[in-house]
Amino acid sequence: MPQPRQSRIRIGMIGGGQGAFIGQVHRLAARLDDTCELVCGAFSRSSENNQLTGEQCYLPDERIYADWQQLLASEQQLPAEERMQLLVIATPNHLHVPIAEAAMQAGFHVFCEKPAGVSLREAQRLAECWQTSGCLYGLAHTYLGYPMVWQAKEMVSEGQIGSIRKIHVEYPQGWLGERLEQQGNKQAAWRTDPALAGISGCMADIGTHAFGLAEFISGHRISELCASLASHADGRQLDDDGDVLLRTDQGASGTLVASQVCSGEENALKIRIYGDKGALEWHQMEPNSLLYRPLQAPTRTLRAGIDQPDLFPSAMQRLRLPGGHPEGYLEALGNLYRDFAQAIYQGHQGDVEGVSGMASGLRGMAFIEAVTSSAKSEQKWTPLPATNLPGA
Repeated sequence: MPQPRQSRIRIGMIGGGQGAFIGQVHRLAARLDDTCELVCGAFSRSSENNQLTGEQCYLPDERIYADWQQLLASEQQLPAEERMQLLVIATPNHLHVPIAEAAMQAGFHVFCEKPAGVSLREAQRLAECWQTSGCLYGLAHTYLGYPMVWQAKEMVSEGQIGSIRKIHVEYPQGWLGERLEQQGNKQAAWRTDPALAGISGCMADIGTHAFGLAEFISGHRISELCASLASHADGRQLDDDGDVLLRTDQGASGTLVASQVCSGEENALKIRIYGDKGALEWHQMEPNSLLYRPLQAPTRTLRAGIDQPDLFPSAMQRLRLPGGHPEGYLEALGNLYRDFAQAIYQGHQGDVEGVSGMASGLRGMAFIEAVTSSAKSEQKWTPLPATNLPGA
């Protein structure tokens, strides 16, 4: 007897209205592999912006909701074959936990922008909700969707660079070099407001990307750190720049630098990992190349592409094109959506393979709290707070 045809995963979105860069990125990435379909949204507190965004997404008026509470309540009332299955949260940080918690209590899977919340305590509360909900939860650590990041992870895991000694990761941007929050820039305004962003600005926004990338590729857990934070724009309430010394649970040392006031920089996330048998280097702005430096052999440049030799299966399955055809940020986020859709199709619960989940969310919040505590302390080394999710 023929099996019923799978339908696209029905997604809803909260936040991400017109003028919010990341909302459109999510909508494009979700459609990339034709596994997901946007069916509803509450995109903005501005009724005009909300309606316009919904119309531009070709949504019917009755599924353009005034706020997230109305979206959840109304979608619950729809027949199972029509209602949203996965909620995408693209709001400022202070709403991440309240919305995710309510969504999972209502039986919806959640894919959320990072960080997980504004404090480790509330993220741990969310973890308790998640563990009893039976729902999937993921964080949009987009850079972990790049094929050559997975290639680097596998090379480290297979011992190709030996025991890791040093990790250097940095994420310089320049867009907050001026006080754009006073010039009507909404993206700058909420990121520099403690009531919306939490206890950290730059480190919560992009430092968490660098932290997550370092732990993902290396397989090490950062155990303690020594941090210096700065706010270079006069009157800015949260950090826009920071430098961190790191130690890992396996004896490696390193540095993490994140800044949003480096003039002329775009999104220059890069990582170098040094082992006793070689080293790896990857740059987000040149994502299809991975430099491999064996200890006693010439440097090799490994290239992305479905026709490239010597790539691990986990890297190959995240590629769509032959070498020389660049795949970038949208494709990386698209990989996360494809992994999420497959997990829903297969009826999984808990974590989504290939997507940062609750354990990563708690680790990110522990990092933010350790960095901000260290920056205020005269103590040289600050341990990361413990997280109470099993396996975190």
